[in-house]
Amino acid sequence: MTTGEEDRRDQQMVLREVLALVPEIRTMDELTRYLTFASTDFGDHDRIQRAVRELVAGGLLHLRAGDLVLPAMLAVHFKALTDGEL
Repeated sequence: MTTGEEDRRDQQMVLREVLALVPEIRTMDELTRYLTFASTDFGDHDRIQRAVRELVAGGLLHLRAGDLVLPAMLAVHFKALTDGEL
């Protein structure tokens, strides 16, 4: 798997998890701990943080108070459309 493929996989995993939690929210630490199975490895944490940064840059996630990871309305609406919930 290429680095780009790994990054896309990680972004998909993060976005899926954040959307699955709506309306609940998680801190970056909670999300990272859950998605890495409480790993203490720097590489595991870096993957998740990088995925969140890319999703924020793409307008699909927001970071609030520097630590709360929230889905953008665009992502929530798209999920509802694709899940047939609207």
